[in-house]
Amino acid sequence: MSHNRPISPHLQIYKLPITGIISISHRLTGVFLIIALIGLVVILIQIKNGMLSYLEMQNMLHSVPMKIMLGGFIYALMFHLCHGVRHLFWDIGKSFSRETLTRYAQWELFASFSLTILTLLVLL
Repeated sequence: MSHNRPISPHLQIYKLPITGIISISHRLTGVFLIIALIGLVVILIQIKNGMLSYLEMQNMLHSVPMKIMLGGFIYALMFHLCHGVRHLFWDIGKSFSRETLTRYAQWELFASFSLTILTLLVLL
């Protein structure tokens, strides 16, 4: 029984649809948001420790790497929010056709990116 078929296909041969990529991204942004919120708590605890700690945190928060991280945090938050709205549509039984799922996934990416830009324009 010699077959020339692979025993197990490698992940590189699969091409995930946009809905699969968004589903995985939703989970990853959830983990990122938890880590970022823990970091926010650490920053708030440091700020509470006195004027010197407050000034150190203020300098750190105004640095370029922190602004980049803030942009990533806001994008993750907006993406997670848009995906949550998409789940609310699913809860009421809307948008389950293949075409609608793909279209809403594209709109979700567009909306999360747009909301991130608007938020950053307001904050910075």
